[in-house]
Amino acid sequence: MEENSFLEGKILPSLIKFAIPLMLSLVLQALYSGVDLMVVGKFGSTASISAVSTGGQVMQSATVIITGLTMGVTVLLGQAIGAGKQEETAAIVAGQIRLLIVVSLFLTGLLVYFAEDAARLVHVPEKALPEAVSYIRICASGMIFITAYNAVSGIFRGMGDSRSPFLFVLIACIINIILDLIFVGIFHLSAAGAAMATVSAQGCSFLFALLYMTAIKDRLPFRMTKDSFRQKGSIRRILAMGVPIAAQDFQVNISFLIITAIINTLGLVESASVGIAEKLFIFLALVPMSFMSALSAFVAQNVGAGKTERATKAFFAAVRISFSCGFLVFLLTFLQGDLLASIFTSDPQVIASTQLYLKSCSFEYLFTAVNFCLLGYFNGRGKTRFVLIQGILTVFAVRIPLSYCLRMMPGTSLMLIGVAVPLSALFELLVCAWYFRRLQKNTSSCEI
Repeated sequence: MEENSFLEGKILPSLIKFAIPLMLSLVLQALYSGVDLMVVGKFGSTASISAVSTGGQVMQSATVIITGLTMGVTVLLGQAIGAGKQEETAAIVAGQIRLLIVVSLFLTGLLVYFAEDAARLVHVPEKALPEAVSYIRICASGMIFITAYNAVSGIFRGMGDSRSPFLFVLIACIINIILDLIFVGIFHLSAAGAAMATVSAQGCSFLFALLYMTAIKDRLPFRMTKDSFRQKGSIRRILAMGVPIAAQDFQVNISFLIITAIINTLGLVESASVGIAEKLFIFLALVPMSFMSALSAFVAQNVGAGKTERATKAFFAAVRISFSCGFLVFLLTFLQGDLLASIFTSDPQVIASTQLYLKSCSFEYLFTAVNFCLLGYFNGRGKTRFVLIQGILTVFAVRIPLSYCLRMMPGTSLMLIGVAVPLSALFELLVCAWYFRRLQKNTSSCEI
């Protein structure tokens, strides 16, 4: 485990040191899902691209429930470690194990049984429906591995160690790429092959993570005992902290599915284009997303240690870097959307359609560069209920209604519908900036 320098020394080097492995992990996670789409795009049909992209969004909507709960664990662990409470740390880990076993089994059954209903709900084109259903069901069978990986990663991030989660996802990514080429490229199993590769890779990654954690148990900042599992209140605390985060991430993904359903009514090409754009977002928003996770852990430990001012300084340091990168991504998506789309497909219609959508969405990257840092800061301070409320307002009061209205306009296009994306991101920025200012005033009043 890496030495934790969150509470002492220079802020920016410590934050960057923690954020880089997170960023690399996000790159690998993006590759992990993006490779499925790229390989299917090269060896399959447009229908297969639509099936994998839409099926992946359905799976992501379930996965964010797990990642949201584990983010709550990361925050609670960070605060407990910052305050030097070892018994509390062990109880939180034990509570996470009990909670996530139940949640993962429930999600597996739900997704397998309702796979076709979920695919029809988002208006998957009929040509892509059988493959989309197959993709969802096969991936759902590996939900227990997704849960276990995220649980272990959440523990390490709470301790200030972002390198170990990177190692876990690196193993999964390598295995997934190899199996994708075998199942899809050689055996031509299309979407089903991509799903089989994903599940197999997740299983291997989980086994390695379990062995790794067992090997370094003497260096962990807590000791698991039977009493750790008997302590009451840990699951309730995880739910109180993690459910708002999970609900926020879940409703964002639901909004993607709703918007995808709206756009799917335009046709197969548009469906594939939006799927590609969503995969690209994971790559293009790497820096803001990594700083969101880094700030959640960094701020949590400093708040636990009573160093709120240091936590705020870390936020501003992250914003400077994140916005600089966001501006470069804005230029790339606005000017070179066709080049980005060609990574996933050689279909000229899909490339042209994706280019138009990316151009209208490009301004989003200027706003999300700051938004993600704000959300990470709020999570670290335990303000997860506000994160949920602002997310609901952004999605259901702005983005979805605006997307629907633009879709219903005469002569509408994918480029016009895409305008809803940056406008909703701007609304989110204004709301979060208002709350940040209010939070800073309240903190200053308490210190006085």
